[in-house]
Amino acid sequence: MQNQSADVTWNANGVPVSNRFDDPYFSLENGLEETRHVFLQGNGLPKRFCDGFHVAELGFGTGLNFLTTVRAWQQFGVAGRLKFTSFEAYPMSAPEIEKALSAFPELHDLAAALVALWSPEGGPIAFGEDVVLNLLVGDASTELQTWSDKANAWYLDGFSPAKNPELWSDAILKQVALHTASRGSFATYTAAGFVRRALTDAGFEVTRTKGYGRKRHMSVGVLTS
Repeated sequence: MQNQSADVTWNANGVPVSNRFDDPYFSLENGLEETRHVFLQGNGLPKRFCDGFHVAELGFGTGLNFLTTVRAWQQFGVAGRLKFTSFEAYPMSAPEIEKALSAFPELHDLAAALVALWSPEGGPIAFGEDVVLNLLVGDASTELQTWSDKANAWYLDGFSPAKNPELWSDAILKQVALHTASRGSFATYTAAGFVRRALTDAGFEVTRTKGYGRKRHMSVGVLTS
């Protein structure tokens, strides 16, 4: 696959929307609180943080999940290093990320640091002394097969399964399981039946739980096999 850039427009409330998938990059209600509810709380974070903890993510998007995780890491006061790996097929430009993250003033310092270091070409980024971001740009189905690491927690944050079904395929979710550490976890905003079944078949114990805002349900799970 030839890497391509994001194709973004902005709605009346300043929320970025993907033209390619006709889906917003984060909640129309409050993207920051959605990330905290779905991905941090859904993975039992920050209480599970420890030196060397590794978060992996399908869909870097605006970087909101990454920065929210970094802020939680800082506030929890962990001694050691955090690893964060994100798979992104259509990376935003630095100005687009800057504009999107301007909606979250409490992340302003982290957003400015990310924009200053950003390259849509991907690769590792030393984000301060204790956080390393590794952005893998390309088709997740290919990148996952050549990735040699394992994550303690996964954020499954691709666009809606109805609009981007390829990212939620059985094959990709099986790769997620293969790249999950023992008793590692996942969380996602979707409770779509075919996604939950695929994750169960991949080896996760899957639970449907309360979603954020207008979304009644979401899914979380722990690797059991």
